[in-house]
Formats: sequence, structure tokens, C-alpha cells
Amino acid sequence: MLQEVLICSLFVNNETLIYEKDTKWKKNKRFVVRMSCKSPVPPAGDAISPFQQMVASCSGAFLTSLLVTPLDVVKIRLQAQKTPFPKGKCFVYCNGLMDHICVCENGNSKAWYKAPSHFNGTLDAFIKIIRCEGITALWSGLPPTLVMAVPATVIYFTCYDQLCAALRIRMGDSAQEAPLLAGAIARVGSATVISPVELIRTKLQSQKLSYRELTHCIRSAVENEGWLSLWRGLGPTLLRDVPFSALYWYNYEKGKTWLCEWKNTTEPTLTITFISGAVSGSIASVVTLPFDVVKTRRQVELGELQRTNLSRQMSSSTISVMSRIVAQDGFGGLFAGFLPRLIKVAPACAIMISTYEFGKAFFRKHNQERMLQPLQTSNT
Repeated sequence: MLQEVLICSLFVNNETLIYEKDTKWKKNKRFVVRMSCKSPVPPAGDAISPFQQMVASCSGAFLTSLLVTPLDVVKIRLQAQKTPFPKGKCFVYCNGLMDHICVCENGNSKAWYKAPSHFNGTLDAFIKIIRCEGITALWSGLPPTLVMAVPATVIYFTCYDQLCAALRIRMGDSAQEAPLLAGAIARVGSATVISPVELIRTKLQSQKLSYRELTHCIRSAVENEGWLSLWRGLGPTLLRDVPFSALYWYNYEKGKTWLCEWKNTTEPTLTITFISGAVSGSIASVVTLPFDVVKTRRQVELGELQRTNLSRQMSSSTISVMSRIVAQDGFGGLFAGFLPRLIKVAPACAIMISTYEFGKAFFRKHNQERMLQPLQTSNT
């Protein structure tokens, strides 16, 4: 009579321990298999659930926004000091996770970006804001943007991991295209989900509409122009974010693998993920800079357009914006803001990915310990 066999695979100290036990719980047979950080398909004990991936990405999103937002707050305050924002004017606010359109509040002279001040530079602005307004002023305007940024980041990172694992199973262990395709598809998905929410938020902020008025406004836009009117501005966003995401994940995975081999380790350390994230983010930001310039200009125009009427046609296409920039500022105008973007993107990418990988490693270890516990109990 055949005996039923139970096989457990655990990942401990960079090695896969495979236990075989029959129904009579005879002596264990253990086999040790060396693992590599290149391995795309984790063993059973190494896997983490999508929910755990979501928690890890959520933690990374909060930490990234807390560390990066002060840089953008200071930048906006310096801009407002040099050229005060007129009534109803739009500006771009970044919390380290995504860009948001903010509309200057009508008649509100006490808004955080209009606070009276005289700064002599970035460092001076940091010191004076903390001294005169309190340290919490460095995170002015952050809470409303997190309502969308955190869900978008959670969707993005979780989808990337799930897609990348599925693609590697189909395409093979050494498929270098998997991170590139997974990154692009995940970005399309997250941007498409969040785009209508961002449009509604801008409208709600700019006109101080009640929820009933906002609902009526959106219903009118849908009746007149169809459901696609809720995704206005998605094109320029995808034009920048999809190539950025594809390049970022491709270079990140390549850089992480190379550093693992150079350090002769099978598991990427916090330093390895931080460096890989910073370098890959820098490369992607430089390559996609022209799209970022166009997207920012188009985003501001669209925000000011939404301020008046949700159903009005777009002021110009992406190609028209690019042509106008070249005509006004030359070809170099498409690369304006190179250094500020690099300073903002590199640390944001490094902090986000290293925190995310740390969170996944934490849950992985937690899962391993939970699987080992009953086996250790049965052996005693």
C-alpha cells in the first residue's frame, strides 16, 4: 500500500531545506539546495502574500513622503517668494511619490505657500520655516496628497511584483524583459486608476464645491463628453511615467543582481537596494526628462482649465506643448530643471525601494518562522 508523502520547502539562511515526511512521521530526509538572488521564483517558504506586499509598499510610501516632501515644500516657498502665485494659479506639488496639481486658494492669504517670509536660499529657508512656523510646516499640504499617492503606490508596487513573477515563470528564469514589461504595465494600471480621482480632487480644491455640486458637475461632463472625459491628462502622464517605470525596474533588477554578485551574496542588503534604486532612478529621470517638462507644463494648463469648467476642451495637445517649448526656449528647454529633478527623484526612488524590500524581507522571515515552528515541534 502506497504511503502518503508530505513535502515542505523552507528557505533558511539562503538555503532551501526540503523535508519529506510520511504519514508515520519517520526520520526526516533533508536536501540542501543553494539559491541565487537571480532566482525569479521563490520557494514556498520564501513567498509573501499580496497583502504583505501591500503593507510593505504602504510603509515605504509613508516614509518616502515624510523624507522627501520638505524638499518640495521649500522649493515651492522659494518660488512663491520670487514670483507670488496669483489668485487661481496652479502649481505642481510633489510628495516624493507622485506629482499633484494644486490651485492657489481664492482670496486666502494665509495658505502655507503664501506665508510671508524672506529666504536667502534653500538652507536658510529650512532654518527659518522650522524656527518661525514649527517643524510641521515642512510637511504643509501633505495629507491631502497622500489620499491618492499611497493607494497609487500600493497598486503599482504590488502589481509589479505579481506581474514580474508571472512573466518570469512564462518567459524563463533569465528573462531580462520581465521587469521592463511588468514595470510598464503596472504603471499604466496605477495611473489609470488614480487619474479620475486626481481630476476630481483638483476640481474640488479649486472651486470649493460641495459633494452634491461636484457630483452634478461630473455627471454633466460624462453626459456631454463621455466617460473618457474623466481621464483627461492621462496621456501626458503615461508618456512620462511608463518609460520611466520600464527603465527604472529594468536597471534596478540588473543593478541589484550585479551588486549581489560583486559582493558575493545571495540576498540583496539594504545598501544594495538603496544604491540600485538611486542609480536606476537617476538614469530613468534623465532619459525621460523631456517628457517630464512637457507633462508638468501640460498638467498646469489642464489644472487651470479644470478650475473654470470640467467639460471644456483641452487647451493643446502634448505635441503642441512640446513644439511651443522648443520654439520659446530652444531644444534645451525640454531639459529644463535637470538638476532639481535629479535631486528629487534619486533619493525618493532609493528610499522607496529600499524600504519596500526591507518590508518584504521582514514578512519573508516572519513566514519562514511560522512554517518552521510546527516542524520543530514535531521533531522534539
